[in-house]
Amino acid sequence: GEGPFVANDCDLSPESGAKAGAIWLLTGPNMGGKSTFLRQNALIAILAQTGSFVPAQSAHIGVVDRLFSRVGASDDLARGRSTFMVEMVETAAILNQAGERALVILDEIGRGTATFDGLSIAWAAVEYLHEKNRCRAIFATHFHEMTALAGKLPRLHNVTMRVKEWEGDVVFLHEVGKGAADRSYGVQVARLAGLPEAVVARAKEVLHQLEEGEVSGKTNRLVDDLPLFSV
Repeated sequence: GEGPFVANDCDLSPESGAKAGAIWLLTGPNMGGKSTFLRQNALIAILAQTGSFVPAQSAHIGVVDRLFSRVGASDDLARGRSTFMVEMVETAAILNQAGERALVILDEIGRGTATFDGLSIAWAAVEYLHEKNRCRAIFATHFHEMTALAGKLPRLHNVTMRVKEWEGDVVFLHEVGKGAADRSYGVQVARLAGLPEAVVARAKEVLHQLEEGEVSGKTNRLVDDLPLFSV
C-alpha cells in the first residue's frame, strides 16, 4: 500500500565565499527514489519562480534562468538515434548551454553503453559541470566509483538514498542522507519484481564470483565454475 510522504532537504547553496553552486552526487539502489528526488527538486524550482506555493516547510531558491534535465531512457527511431545517442545528444545540449544560474538534473548518464565507457563519460561530465558550467546540479548515478570525485572537486558532495537490510531483503527508506552507496541491490529488486527463484539464485552466485574478483576478464571460468540451472 501507499506509505507516508518522506520529506527530504536539498541544499545546493554556494559554500561560504564561493560564487558557484553545489553539485550533489546521488547514489543508491534501484527503486530507492533517486529519479523522484531529482524531478521533485526541478518541479519545486519551477513552482517557486511562477509564484506558486512549494511543498516544503521553507524554501530559499535563487533565480534559475534555465532548467535542464536528462531523465529517463528512450530511442528516437524517426531520427535514427539509439537510446544511447539520444542520451548523449541531450547531455551535450546541457553541457554546452548551462550557465552559472542554471539548475541541472542528470539521471544515470552513461548507462546506455559499456560500463567503462559509461563511467568515463559520466566522470568527465561531472568534472565539466563543476569546472566550466559552475551551476547547481544533482547527478544521480550507479557508478559508485564516482564518489571519489568528492575528494577532488570542492563543490561536489556525496549523498545517498538510505536503505535497510532485513532477513536478506532490502527496505527502501526513501531518505536522502550524506554519504555514498556501495551497492545497487539489483538482485534484490529483481526478486521483488517476480523473477523466478532459480534466476535470482543464479544471479547471486554470479554476483558473488564477480565481487570476489575471481573472474575478472575470465568469462570462460565463470561458465565452467558455476553450474547452469538445475532442471
